[in-house]
Amino acid sequence: MCADKNVFEAVIGVVLFFMGASQASAVVLDFEGLQDHESILDYYNGGTGSLGSSYGADLGVTFSTNAEAIIDADAGGSGEFANEPSPDTVLHWHTGSDVVMNVLGGFDTGLSLFYSSGAAATVKIYDGLNGTGNLLASLDVIAQGNDGCVGDPNGTFCNWTDIGASFSGIAYSVSFGGTADLIAYDNVTIGSASAVPVPGTFWLLSSGLLGLTGIARREKLLSGQ
Repeated sequence: MCADKNVFEAVIGVVLFFMGASQASAVVLDFEGLQDHESILDYYNGGTGSLGSSYGADLGVTFSTNAEAIIDADAGGSGEFANEPSPDTVLHWHTGSDVVMNVLGGFDTGLSLFYSSGAAATVKIYDGLNGTGNLLASLDVIAQGNDGCVGDPNGTFCNWTDIGASFSGIAYSVSFGGTADLIAYDNVTIGSASAVPVPGTFWLLSSGLLGLTGIARREKLLSGQ
């Protein structure tokens, strides 16, 4: 019994360590706190969105004027999506072929995000501001928004895919490509090539680890150890 407990506690400790390490080196933009159809603008740059919403911290991140937050219709907004990684709000736009995010202080290591899309697109990471300079990395987006999924309870774009890329050098901007009104991004993680674990992911992982330790315990009992 004590041995099983020690093994479980050790495994949980490792999981928490990696969660802490990931979260310490990365910043996640989940767009929560913005209003429906509010332009993001300087919300993450110590300022506000177009409707006055304030994040309350300066991350040095700005967005092009066409970048909007949109809230799930099931939460009182106008978004036709479901199963979003963050509670209710995602990045979206109605005009233009892309949205540009500037990270004024620059970032390294990688970028990751979730997307739901009705058309193919590309996310590009540059070493200059406003989508200029050298292309450091790119992420391919496919049309998968309603593949094999159901809403929560409603939403046409209900399938979300996480993707990421690592790169060398310092990045200062990201161009989120896509067709206006046919794509949304969420949980944009600056400084990590893989999605930062969230509580739900952690408990799913820990449940699996519990199952593994349970199997090991049963095997020990069957063998008479």
